[in-house]
Amino acid sequence: MKNQAQTKQFISWHLVAGLLAFTVMTLVVGAIGENVTNGEPLTLTDVTLSTWLQTHRSPSLVILLRVATELGSSWTAIPVALAFGLFLLWRRRPYWLAAIWLSVFGGMILNKFLKYVFHRPRPFINEPILALTGYSFPSGHTMTATVLVTVLAAYFMAHTERVATRVLVALSASLLIALVGFSRMYLGAHYLSDVLGALAEGLAWLSLCLTLVYSAWRSRGDNRKDKRKAD
Repeated sequence: MKNQAQTKQFISWHLVAGLLAFTVMTLVVGAIGENVTNGEPLTLTDVTLSTWLQTHRSPSLVILLRVATELGSSWTAIPVALAFGLFLLWRRRPYWLAAIWLSVFGGMILNKFLKYVFHRPRPFINEPILALTGYSFPSGHTMTATVLVTVLAAYFMAHTERVATRVLVALSASLLIALVGFSRMYLGAHYLSDVLGALAEGLAWLSLCLTLVYSAWRSRGDNRKDKRKAD
């Protein structure tokens, strides 16, 4: 009985922490979106940084970042999510499968919805590197990279006990997401606020998905234990 009570308490705290992270990140998205909609000071920083990046472009760095930015594209994320999902299905990890597919594919739908809600135009560039259509806020590439890379990092961190490995995975994931976000600004596809909003959006959605899936997994495990004891 004591172990069961401790497990339920752990799940409760995990649920509270996850929903708190979801709430905080959602408020951040709302605050950034309000700045964008009302043309508040953050948008001035957007224009200043965008102009500076345009005037300090390096041809070699442009080539590198054009490759890096594809890490957040749907053409990369969808095959990776599908392939890893099939791997999890083969390994009989249905809850991780649900977490990855819900976070990635659900996040893409959410991002499309938010783009139409805010309908922010793309940055105006005299000599654009990328020919883009659609709205700017929040950045789809950054959001996709955030949910995909973070959920994969969470999986690998959950399956290793070495602290050094966990730290390495976390740092690598953070750098990869930052690289994709920076590439979107450097290539003129998005403003700074688009990237920051996408990061918050991705973390909010991912925290909600992981919290709900994890809570369902622990609850089902407890129900199985109770059933075995009853038998």
